[in-house]
Amino acid sequence: MLAALGANVGIAVAKLIAFLLTGSASLLAEFVHSLADCSDQVLLLVGRARADRAETEEHPFGFGRERYFYGFLVSVVLFAVGGAYSIYDGVHKIMHPEALTTPWIAYGVLALSFVLEGSSLRVSVKEAGKLRRGRSWITFIRRVKEPDLIVTLLEDTAALLGLLFAFAGVLLSELTGNEAWDGGGSVAIGILLACVAFVVGRETQSLLIGEAASDEAEKTIVTALVNGPEVERVIHMRTVHLSPDSLLIAAKIAIRADASGEQVVRGIDAAESRVRKVLPIAHVIYLEPDIFQESRIDDTDPSIRTVQRAWGEYDGPDYPRGSGPLPQPDQGSSAP
Repeated sequence: MLAALGANVGIAVAKLIAFLLTGSASLLAEFVHSLADCSDQVLLLVGRARADRAETEEHPFGFGRERYFYGFLVSVVLFAVGGAYSIYDGVHKIMHPEALTTPWIAYGVLALSFVLEGSSLRVSVKEAGKLRRGRSWITFIRRVKEPDLIVTLLEDTAALLGLLFAFAGVLLSELTGNEAWDGGGSVAIGILLACVAFVVGRETQSLLIGEAASDEAEKTIVTALVNGPEVERVIHMRTVHLSPDSLLIAAKIAIRADASGEQVVRGIDAAESRVRKVLPIAHVIYLEPDIFQESRIDDTDPSIRTVQRAWGEYDGPDYPRGSGPLPQPDQGSSAP
């Protein structure tokens, strides 16, 4: 975010100066785009700072979701400030075209901006590569829990495309003598920003409402829970991200019918320790002991299907009906 903010501040100043010298609507749209990007980075930094506050009695799970809230505000800023204004200004320029002056200044600023935006995108891609693990970029955007990465990746990509639209608008206006092309470049930039705002808003809204852990994390949790003699199987489980680096886990686990109260308590403590060892972001864990009864299993319950997906990696998709208990350590099972 700091790399993106630094680049966007410099780019915004350069674009503003270029617009004042050339009168290009595309450059004005690009200046508004960069201004929106700067605002977005500030919002994300504020959200991260507020999310680090300690828990209170009123907010016992902390303030981690503030990062998602400020990420959602970013989509509003992108749409209102970036997209809507750029489209409005572009349409105005098409209806009332004005001649460009010293277009070579526009080309120089756009080229410099392209280099700086490319550097910012390179940093974002490098950070995202640590979490992507071979997934496609579309899948990564949909599954990643870091709103900062979603915003910076999409904004930097949109910025590079927007620069190409601005370059095309200025070039076509100069070649054809029709300044409406410059306004068309501004409209294209506005539509691009509106699309990015929609994607950012949709993804951060989902995170703000509450998203479960990834499939890989859920498999890790189930395996860790049953990787000891205290737990016969996981009956059902729910997870939700309190923040990108904080996970809440609630599960009902099957224990032996003859286990004493002390054995149950010690078993739950041991199971929680195993989960936290393999998944450090599991900050809040609630385990409810129960006696497994196959007749009470409802395959339409999402919390049961969560366990079924994790079990499918080991014994097929039919868990828990007739599958028997999950593998124990003496059978060669180990938590990933």
